[in-house]
Amino acid sequence: MLLMPLSSSSSSLVTTTRAFLCKCPHSKPKFQSWNRTHANGASTRHFHCFYQLQFSHMREAVKEEEEEEEEGAAISLEEWRAWGTTSPVPSMVSQIVNDLKLLEKHVDARMSFGGNGGKLQGDFRVQEDKKHRATYQALGDSEKKLQFYSARQIACRVLGSRGYLCQKCWLPVEEDCMCSRINSCSLWPGIKFWLYMHPKDFLRQNNTGKLLWQVFGVDAANLCLFGIPEHEEIMWNAFKLTGKSKVWCLYPNKSSVLKSVQHAFGEEMVTNYEVTAAKDSEVDTTLHFILIDGTWSNSAAMFRRLQDQAKSVWGDEDLACISLNPGASAMHKLRPQPSWDRTCTAAAAVGLLLELQLLPQFSSIGLDTQAEAVEHALTVLLEALTTRRVRMGRSITRKVRQTNIR
Repeated sequence: MLLMPLSSSSSSLVTTTRAFLCKCPHSKPKFQSWNRTHANGASTRHFHCFYQLQFSHMREAVKEEEEEEEEGAAISLEEWRAWGTTSPVPSMVSQIVNDLKLLEKHVDARMSFGGNGGKLQGDFRVQEDKKHRATYQALGDSEKKLQFYSARQIACRVLGSRGYLCQKCWLPVEEDCMCSRINSCSLWPGIKFWLYMHPKDFLRQNNTGKLLWQVFGVDAANLCLFGIPEHEEIMWNAFKLTGKSKVWCLYPNKSSVLKSVQHAFGEEMVTNYEVTAAKDSEVDTTLHFILIDGTWSNSAAMFRRLQDQAKSVWGDEDLACISLNPGASAMHKLRPQPSWDRTCTAAAAVGLLLELQLLPQFSSIGLDTQAEAVEHALTVLLEALTTRRVRMGRSITRKVRQTNIR
């Protein structure tokens, strides 16, 4: 005879019943049906609690994933400034990034980028192309069209370059990053460069304007993106503060009188450029130099925009332009220019610093050393681009253009 211990707890009953059923399968104790019902009820409640907990975790995980995707799509201030600017994230760039994310959900296709400039690819590209063309055509004002065009170019380039390009040198971070080979140098505080860059040159691997803030820092070489209101406002506010006489554009403008560095600064008094600790913070005596950073086909429109803004700020006079002595840049090996007075952005900065160094009032500042630092960076960039071309099986020389524009 099998003795069963009596217990008031359900766990004891379940254990005893299981032992009883195993030992005596033909016996039917009177409490068996009650115990099975009780056990099934507990199991059902446990089942519901378990799946409620699981679904709760799943909902939280999906919500967190969606939030991470939203955050990942947006351009943070930290990410934006890491590309070489000190400005806030442009509002229209942020808006276009949000629109791209919404379109991605609407058409049920993932954004993908590839090719030069991080262009959109695949089915999403087709849908986005239709949408952005319709948006562009609906903008009646030419200024709004320019702002939309520039913001879209920049938004796509930032999204397409994430995790691929180094945010400092704009070269593939895992293969060609050259940052460790760049020597930083302080630019004389009496000079400030403004890189007025076309959106199609933004994050371009063979762009040379980026070298100026890599060498001198983002405060000495400010990035100003063409068609981005926030950037252009920052630049022109600085020009208004310093005055027209301290703003120069390095551009071979044939429609106005060009001045050489000697003619522009040779007759100035030495004391005008001395930096003292007691400098009045409300009076900016810094020399501001605008470097137009874009292809020569785009530079004409960029220069016209500068001239139009200068006239609206200072009157009918043209923006003062400086012409540099002809000279070859190391980048001519990969990027031949149509004429000797047209060179890359970094080489133009080097030429300016070297010509200023020859003037008595600038001879003791060490501008030649600062020019050498940029020249070294230019050589490093050329070597990095050449190595990349060889590795990818591309030609390291470009066909020389037959035209010589004068």
